[in-house]
Amino acid sequence: MKRSKKREFQSSELVKSFARIHGFEDKLIAFEIKDFLEDYLDESLFREIISVDLKNKNIIIKIGSPLLKNDFKMRKSFYLKKFQDKFGADKFNDLQVL
Repeated sequence: MKRSKKREFQSSELVKSFARIHGFEDKLIAFEIKDFLEDYLDESLFREIISVDLKNKNIIIKIGSPLLKNDFKMRKSFYLKKFQDKFGADKFNDLQVL
């Protein structure tokens, strides 16, 4: 009798462990932040976000629209708190808007 093996990891856990092994955990978290912003922001506002990156516990968001860029800068602590609540306070120290 052939017995099928149980899956040891769910796909998201497998991707996280692969990212940890190969050293691109920050990129994976940046993708999750971008997905969060896509759900949180209006579609037209989300299109203005050029990139999201994470370096040395600093979230770096590049925005094309000067108006949206100013809004993010003014509400920097609000967005940082949102990200810390969603993904963990120990993962982020600062938010930069470029």
